[in-house]
Amino acid sequence: MWGVVNQKGGVGKTTTAVNLAAGLAMRGQRTLLIDCDPQGNATTGLGLDKGKAEATLYEVFVDAVDNPDDPKVIHKAIFPIAENLHLLPATLDLAGAEPILMNAVGKELILRDAIAPVRANYDWIVLDAPPSLGLLTINILAVAEGVLVPMQCEFYALEGLSQLLKTIDVVRRRINPGLKVAKVLLTMFDPRNRLTQQVTQEVRDYFGEKVSGIVIPRNVRLSEAPSFGEPAVLRYPSSKGASAYFEFVDEVIKECAAR
Repeated sequence: MWGVVNQKGGVGKTTTAVNLAAGLAMRGQRTLLIDCDPQGNATTGLGLDKGKAEATLYEVFVDAVDNPDDPKVIHKAIFPIAENLHLLPATLDLAGAEPILMNAVGKELILRDAIAPVRANYDWIVLDAPPSLGLLTINILAVAEGVLVPMQCEFYALEGLSQLLKTIDVVRRRINPGLKVAKVLLTMFDPRNRLTQQVTQEVRDYFGEKVSGIVIPRNVRLSEAPSFGEPAVLRYPSSKGASAYFEFVDEVIKECAAR
């Protein structure tokens, strides 16, 4: 179970979460994508009509708080998207979850308890975090086994990163001892740009072997695919962006199988 986390917006976080989840499913892995961002971009990117969703992550949180011993809503909040790929969607209602969580006992662990009934049904669970380090993100860090940090190859890439790493460290010490930064993925890579090369070197110096050997290029198909309600790996599988995500998926599967 991986959380795709970076409090900085515009770094390709949702694009990465959607294409990672879809790519894993296409490789035969039973995969659940949980949209934890009130903007609901991952939900839109997988083509689910938010207005037709009987239940979303917001209702799942409310149910888990009200019925901690027997949460049931999780089962009707999960939607099949494609073979091996399911989605737990989010809408703007999720913005109202933080006040509910704030007053709950064990507020950092509500998501962990909520998804426990379905966790064994999947080989992979991918959680798309909001661009913040609030309570929703803390819940993701409390349940995740690894953190995937997408980083844009631009000047401010490392800005704010220390706060993210500090938060991960605190959660590891106090809540989730097994939590670790599993991967750092460089996105929006343009090899013609000297700054890109410089930022890439800085990130590799900082994170070492945790940086993926795959880089995600700037690619218009990655931006176009969500407007069709499909991941790029499904809509434009031969595009440079989708090909890079397929390579990343294969890298992830190979490394996890070797552990």
